[in-house]
Amino acid sequence: MKRVLITGAAGFLGSHLCDRFINEGFYVIGMDNLITGDLKNIEHLFKLENFDFYHHDVTKFVHVPGELDYILHFASPASPIDYLKIPIQTLKVGSLGTHNLLGLAKEKKARILIASTSEVYGDPLVHPQNEDYYGNVNTIGPRGVYDEAKRFQESITMAYHTYHGVETRIVRIFNTYGPRMRLNDGRVVPAFIGQSLRGEDLTIFGDGMQTRSFCYVDDLVEGIYRLLFSSYVFPVNIGNPDEITIKDFAEEIIKLTETDQKIIYKPLPINDPLQRQPDIAKAKEILGWEPRVSRHDGMKKTITYFKSLSKEELQRSEHRDFQKK
Repeated sequence: MKRVLITGAAGFLGSHLCDRFINEGFYVIGMDNLITGDLKNIEHLFKLENFDFYHHDVTKFVHVPGELDYILHFASPASPIDYLKIPIQTLKVGSLGTHNLLGLAKEKKARILIASTSEVYGDPLVHPQNEDYYGNVNTIGPRGVYDEAKRFQESITMAYHTYHGVETRIVRIFNTYGPRMRLNDGRVVPAFIGQSLRGEDLTIFGDGMQTRSFCYVDDLVEGIYRLLFSSYVFPVNIGNPDEITIKDFAEEIIKLTETDQKIIYKPLPINDPLQRQPDIAKAKEILGWEPRVSRHDGMKKTITYFKSLSKEELQRSEHRDFQKK
């Protein structure tokens, strides 16, 4: 049985990856320090013989006994609210954490896949964004802690590949949504759905003409799985190129939730990207991958998940006591 380590295992994407690799017959070792992750996302796996969980911070030395075939590094705050509250931890998990896991991959002779994101493109001057675009990032702006953590992550990963011969893969993830997202984490999908289900007005930052492209989590996991087992070592965009303005998206959510809220507008945060649309030509060519789930179908599944939450969970705001380091 092949063994895979998945960091950020109790998070939104990490938990779905744990499910996929369990279903594919792997022995899965999940690792998370639970700063932003939640054990309820993986509690259904604890009874399984081929799943183990380590409560550990990857910015500290990482030791996993026994053989290890694959590592998927998904540990990182991923929402604006998180990385603005814990900027130093965000930088550390992208730098120290990635360094530790690349060292582990070298020691174990394991293949490692690093989760980068579309944030490496910053507020892009090229549209749609392809992997050859170097980006437009404000290194000292409020979003710089996340953007630069991911850019450094890619650089050190390629250095380990070229200098140490470590088998590496890099996925650039665009906006993804689905069950297990946290309410009130600052991302647009749970924000709009949560506001609709609570009967609140939907809040748009800016004029609503900025765009996003949303990929359903099952499609994303499939793309990541194919990339891990490909022979391609350079970054690959994985996302859904179906672009929509935030204003149109808000109106779409109101219809799908069958509610009747108003839309209110607030100032756009500093360096918030005005356009997001992946060029997925490389993923199509190299991986034979493209998204299958329409936004309409994916949002209905996601709304059903949020409706299943208790009233207390739906009403509760995120109050996390982040330790400053």
